[in-house]
Amino acid sequence: MKPRDRRGEIAKLVERSGEVGVDELVRLFDVSAETIRRDLSQMAEEGAILKIHGGARALGRIFVEDSFQARMQEEPLAKSAIAEKLCDVIRAGDTVMIDTGSTTVMAAERLAALRGLKVITNSLHVAETFGRHGGQSGIEVFLLGGSYAPGNNQTTGPEAIAQLDLYRADHAICTVTAVSAEEGATNSNVHEAHLARAMIARAQNVIVLANSAKFGRRAAFRVCGFDRMDMLISDCRPEGALARALEGAAVAVR
Repeated sequence: MKPRDRRGEIAKLVERSGEVGVDELVRLFDVSAETIRRDLSQMAEEGAILKIHGGARALGRIFVEDSFQARMQEEPLAKSAIAEKLCDVIRAGDTVMIDTGSTTVMAAERLAALRGLKVITNSLHVAETFGRHGGQSGIEVFLLGGSYAPGNNQTTGPEAIAQLDLYRADHAICTVTAVSAEEGATNSNVHEAHLARAMIARAQNVIVLANSAKFGRRAAFRVCGFDRMDMLISDCRPEGALARALEGAAVAVR
């Protein structure tokens, strides 16, 4: 099969399936993994697909997240890597706003070793983690009130946002559903998106945490554009259009 024909078939498969892996494409087309990676790189440059770590994803679909409990089981190694990188950025004594997410819960486990943090959060999981591990580190935790969502163990709504007016932070640390070159950072929960935007407005530095599986996705509710994002921390560096958009907006990538 000619390379152009193969890439056409790959594009059809990605559109039908939503996402395919390099290993699957190697088996289907009986070519080397390096050949498939070259195909995917060219297709991504042409805007036909989104190249992700280990495969390709279809463009343009609105993504909806699974439950918080299910997300806690997903991508543990990627989230651990993100947490490690975040600990290299946050310093002892910083004031941080942290929103709700499975990645921020894991990050809280690592950040609790830093001395003298002031933590403002709407996540009961995050507050409890700092409370459990940070007692010997002089960490202060401020838990926002508001409308309680038991599934995510978080508070949201106008009351939580109003309380944020009491605080200012060195860093807003936000997890998101999706990051794309076209939309920036987006979330599939409107209440979480509103709260993240409020945290961002009250912080000097904005750090978005997103594993590479979220690259190229679009969710329904915008959190921030790259013009308001100071740093993206992920397990892998983005490629293609997303990498160019981040570089163009001078967003640091770790």
